[in-house]
Amino acid sequence: MAALAGALMAGVAPWPALGQARQVPETREQVTLSFAPLVKRTAAAVVNVYGARVEKRPQNPFLDDPFFRRFFGDGGFGVPRERVQRSLGSGVVVDAAAGLVVTNNHVIENMSEVKVAFADKREVEATILLRDPRTDLAVLKLADAKNLTAIDLADTDELQVGDIVLAMGNPFGVGQTVTQGIVSALARTQIGVGDAQSFIQTDAAINPGNSGGALIDMKGRVVGINTAIYSRSGGSVGIGFAIPSAMVRLVVDSAKAGAKTVRRPWFGARLQSLTADVADGLGLDRPAGSVVASVVEKGPAELAGLRRSDVILSVDGVNVDDPESFGYRFATRPIGGTTALLVLRGGKRIELPVRLVAAPETRPRDTVKLTSRSPLAGLTVANMSPALAEELSIDTGNEGVVVSEIEEGSTAANVGFQKGDLIMALNGERMTNSREVEAILKDRRRAWEVTISRNGQTITSVFPG
Repeated sequence: MAALAGALMAGVAPWPALGQARQVPETREQVTLSFAPLVKRTAAAVVNVYGARVEKRPQNPFLDDPFFRRFFGDGGFGVPRERVQRSLGSGVVVDAAAGLVVTNNHVIENMSEVKVAFADKREVEATILLRDPRTDLAVLKLADAKNLTAIDLADTDELQVGDIVLAMGNPFGVGQTVTQGIVSALARTQIGVGDAQSFIQTDAAINPGNSGGALIDMKGRVVGINTAIYSRSGGSVGIGFAIPSAMVRLVVDSAKAGAKTVRRPWFGARLQSLTADVADGLGLDRPAGSVVASVVEKGPAELAGLRRSDVILSVDGVNVDDPESFGYRFATRPIGGTTALLVLRGGKRIELPVRLVAAPETRPRDTVKLTSRSPLAGLTVANMSPALAEELSIDTGNEGVVVSEIEEGSTAANVGFQKGDLIMALNGERMTNSREVEAILKDRRRAWEVTISRNGQTITSVFPG
């Protein structure tokens, strides 16, 4: 038994076919003493991703003062200094023929130059095909797609707590590294990465530089993309998180289709967590489910018959314990079909089929870049629509003018505006479209009273004109 226990720590034979019961190995023949064959099949598809951009540092602010200029002049100090910012992470080749690599969005965000390095020392330039901050995923297109090895994406629903997994990547930039662990938990939320949250937790060592690398099952398939760790020291403490392959497939398929943004099905309802008191009153054993707080008129949820105060218990037979779990399950369903929701209403459980459709552009965005002398200078604003709300991860029930982009270093960025802020009123005048905002800002004012809505809260601030 002692010898067998030692062998079990080293690894197990490949899992049986889907549908067969999984069993603990009982003989030496059923145990593999090395993961080397598995690593050899997959290592070539795990790459290093390097990003770089040139940052211009502003001139010394003292040189804006005529007093200091009298003594120092410009002296070359007025010319912005350049600094190269670099990033380092990992990636996975998921389509050899097309030369597609998946990595984390935070690895390549704002990078003007991206390179991919392979285990055989090749370096290939890459372009960013699609970024998705909501999932912290990005898809790269390699300039040279010759002699590539890809790894298939697994069905995350097959994954179970206790399954053995390998984490592959480039931690701390030391080179390709493989670590082994198990699936510690599934459907972890509130990790603070993106907003489409349902992470795989693993105790396989994941360290800085592993971001974007592969979490691989015993069949050599990608079950997740390593993205974050819980650590007070900055190194691995056995609590790492990976984005499930179902979400990876959604982003990759959108990139292959040539989409500029990831196409997700639109639900058209706002959900809240179910409290223990409410769950007890509904006769539920535990507070598992999502309460419908509101529905968008003529949205998919309303058309399916969903009502305020309904409790959503499952999606296509899979339990969803909270709004985050529901969001993940719903988002990974393909547009064009239907999905079945199990709903608790008035003490009875009913099933509602919801059509999976993309969020519509109910009115033109009419995007406007604000350049006037005002606290809003540097904002790009647009008319709200369900499609834009989905892109910005804000409540689809809102109406008005939304901040879609913020110029780095602009007045608006410095005063604290955020993407997704809804501009409600300027100097007490309600704003209903982007052109109204542009027009009112052309007036010179001594002060600007700005009212916005952010995360359901109304904020009013006064700025000098």
